[in-house]
Amino acid sequence: MSPVRTATLSDLDALTTLLDGYRVFYQQQSDEAACRGFLQERLERGDSYLLVHDAGHGPDAFVQLYPVLSTVSLAPRWLLNDLFVAPTVRGRGIGRALMQAAANLAREHGVASLTLSTQIHNHAAKALYESLGWEKNEAFDTYLLSVPGSGS
Repeated sequence: MSPVRTATLSDLDALTTLLDGYRVFYQQQSDEAACRGFLQERLERGDSYLLVHDAGHGPDAFVQLYPVLSTVSLAPRWLLNDLFVAPTVRGRGIGRALMQAAANLAREHGVASLTLSTQIHNHAAKALYESLGWEKNEAFDTYLLSVPGSGS
């Protein structure tokens, strides 16, 4: 049995801690209550694909994918939005296993491409992605607009 599986509501406590750690890594304030609510909503709505690595002691890493549509290719595409491995288990190939499971899940759903973004200085993540065949997009620049008053 593979240690990578689909997350369930019974994983909520462990996932809350992991998501909070992920957000802190990206310089956000720790907020476990908000993380828990966000994850619970994803799991109940089923609007993302959330995979966890669980070697028998509960989740210690996760990857989350969001379905989107591409008007240019007229096909579904998934956004690999989140990948996080607990610091205590890094260096064991868990991130690689989760990335491979995400690609396999996309293939099973007939999704031809995955996209992701990472911080420029996240060299470890970029090395992992490139070792798995991901290519840096040189054709498009990414922009972000913060919308004041939107609640986020």
